[in-house]
Amino acid sequence: MSQTMESMENSDEDKVSLRSSGRTQTEARESLGMLQSFRKSLRRATETSPLSPRGKGSKVTPNAVTNEPGSPALMPPPSPSLSAGSPVTSPLKNFFQKKEEESNVKPSKSKLPRSKTDPNISKFMKRGGSIRRSLKFIGKKDADKTGKPELIVTVCEGSRKEKVERKQEGEEEEEEVGEEMEESYTLPEIPHTPLSVMQISKLIEMEVLEEAHLNLLALRREFQQEQKQHAEDSPMELAKKEKDLNLLYGDLRNKICDIVRDSNSLPSRNKGLLVPVARIIQEEEQRAEEPGGLQDGWMVAWREAVAEGVRVKVDSVHLERSEQNTSWLAVHLGLLGKVVVEDLEGVRKELRWSYPPSFNVFSTYVSSYHQVVGQHLKNLEQQATELKDLYVLLDWIIHRYKSERIMGSVSLQLDMQAESAELQLDDELLPQLKEKYCDRMKEDMKSALDRVIELEYEEVWRDSRHPEKDDNFFSSQFPMDVWTRVKSNIVNSGKIDAQLEVKVSSSCLEELKQFPKRFEAEFRRHCSSVALPFWTEYHIAYINSFTSLQQYMEGYKDSCPKEVEGFRKEVKWLIVRLLQCLEDQFKDQVKPFLRRMMTRKWLTNDEDFEHLHHQTELLSENCKLMRPPHSQDFASRLHYHVVKEYVGQLMRNNYRCKNHKHEKAAQKIRQQWNKLRDLFEDMESNHSWLHLVGDHLSDIIGQKNKNQIKNHLQPLVEHYPDFSRKHLVAVLDFRGLLRSREHQLILQRLAALQKDVKRDDSVNNRVLFSHMQVTVNSDCLSNLPLFCLGILRPNS
Repeated sequence: MSQTMESMENSDEDKVSLRSSGRTQTEARESLGMLQSFRKSLRRATETSPLSPRGKGSKVTPNAVTNEPGSPALMPPPSPSLSAGSPVTSPLKNFFQKKEEESNVKPSKSKLPRSKTDPNISKFMKRGGSIRRSLKFIGKKDADKTGKPELIVTVCEGSRKEKVERKQEGEEEEEEVGEEMEESYTLPEIPHTPLSVMQISKLIEMEVLEEAHLNLLALRREFQQEQKQHAEDSPMELAKKEKDLNLLYGDLRNKICDIVRDSNSLPSRNKGLLVPVARIIQEEEQRAEEPGGLQDGWMVAWREAVAEGVRVKVDSVHLERSEQNTSWLAVHLGLLGKVVVEDLEGVRKELRWSYPPSFNVFSTYVSSYHQVVGQHLKNLEQQATELKDLYVLLDWIIHRYKSERIMGSVSLQLDMQAESAELQLDDELLPQLKEKYCDRMKEDMKSALDRVIELEYEEVWRDSRHPEKDDNFFSSQFPMDVWTRVKSNIVNSGKIDAQLEVKVSSSCLEELKQFPKRFEAEFRRHCSSVALPFWTEYHIAYINSFTSLQQYMEGYKDSCPKEVEGFRKEVKWLIVRLLQCLEDQFKDQVKPFLRRMMTRKWLTNDEDFEHLHHQTELLSENCKLMRPPHSQDFASRLHYHVVKEYVGQLMRNNYRCKNHKHEKAAQKIRQQWNKLRDLFEDMESNHSWLHLVGDHLSDIIGQKNKNQIKNHLQPLVEHYPDFSRKHLVAVLDFRGLLRSREHQLILQRLAALQKDVKRDDSVNNRVLFSHMQVTVNSDCLSNLPLFCLGILRPNS
């Protein structure tokens, strides 16, 4: 029976040729329809075959072959796979024969025998060689011994052994683990006479790739033979055949690329097609140098198709617009990472088993994701404008992509150990992204600082509120706000990398350097438009606030010394200007009271001094709310000014004590001096050396005996080296001592002391009297030498 069936098939094959010129388009369409029916019946026969894993050794009934009752039981047709030793019978030829005798075969209810004597099973096994290798069935020899095809796991040389747990009936399988295809294969016999160009094209279109490729090889062989024999006789016919080959090969490659591209998106549809795809690529790579084929490499086209499939996956990830969702980029990157992991898991568990080891499928997909995602991120960078989006993008590129969430996922680690987890980015992308991030950070920092000034106006200046107190010092909240903003920016950028942290620190501090001047300008503008009742308190509060802010920024002097130094200078000069404003205001307030010191009114009335003391006392109370060291420096400057102006009134020749009024004047100077000294001591002035000048001058002015004045000059000269002759003349003039022998002796004593007195270096640097304006006495006799006075006054 076996011989009869084989002879019948061979005779039928001889009767029909798809290359016959007499076949019409109608007959071709009927052939295609029959071919589609053949493919469906082939799938049903494979599913119900005892060699199929789905068969599980069950009995074969007529309904197992066809679902329609009474339909003829078709014998298993030849497989179109590229298996070794299979006949070169085209499925189209079988169908065009329209075997009517097959309808007379009675279906059998017994099990299909698995011996080699069964022509159907034998032929199916021959035609299913590549499927058998793909599905890991045992060979024909072992099947004959056992009588049953047993499912085993064969391990290719160099492949990793994995334990496979198979599903038993009624039990669920924990995890399906495949096995890579064998690297080597045997090409089936190439047909002697290829199908027509149209028929091969239809096979490609219908994805019967094995048969299409074998016929292409046959057509290519014909072309090569004719090229050798009739190259000069029929060049036009050779050119036409070469063009047909190129078109068919182009169609085949495009179809293969489409299958490969969609293999990770449609695994259930394309999984069975990948086995012949891999074998075709292998065969064409080996025949690359032969004429009649495509010039470009098939492996290159395969890798490009893989990359295109990855690109389709990446582009399909949901992406919202920033107007729809403020977190659009973070959401998109989260979904993208999930897609990458899921797709690579599918490649690792399923897809790679459809390829030989030399394809390095998992590695190719990983490299494609590195490249495609890198290009996708470049496009996202152009859309990202907000600071938070730029941060999310940088963090995803530098950390998250290679973290355990994506490329470092536990499910991928077994295969990722030999792979790189780094993205393939353009060389300029990451530096450009960091630069864009720093520029945007600088813009946001400027906006934040402008907002700080606006809040100060809204919360303090507009309603003329008292400044807040912190640890009993006037202060404002903006230094903490600014410092928190700068610190968060720097800390967050440091989480990305150290280089970005330094750049962000520089950008923030560079922008912060402009803040003191902008703040001062707005404060001055508001002060000029509105009379602030707490003008002094505001100045002190901002002196304290900028001092604190500058101290906060000192923490970054190691990483950004230039920027910190620049900000320090700006703060320093702002504080100097604020202090100068306070000082100038105080000077203007006390100037009229100081001018009336050492006058007749002063000697009899304490009103001016009380005003002076009151203004100084008010400022002293405010200075207690100023943080050191500025409080001490400011108190020292006020102390010096008051002493200089108070004592300076003695040098102006505004009043001359007569009739022993110098004793009253000296007592009053001492009393007032003690009050002022107590004030400045309470303000913690650094100029304690000024405390003694009032006592020394009181001693000189209050002496009853003129001769004793010269004995009180030494302490004054020792403590104040710039006390000169003209200053002594002015003091003596205020006391009422003029043109006398004692006057000259006092001056001579001063000259002698200035030569002999030894002073410390700290004393030599003291300057007080040199800054006092001395009014020259118009009385010419006051400056005459002693011997001239003796001539003029012989009785003296």
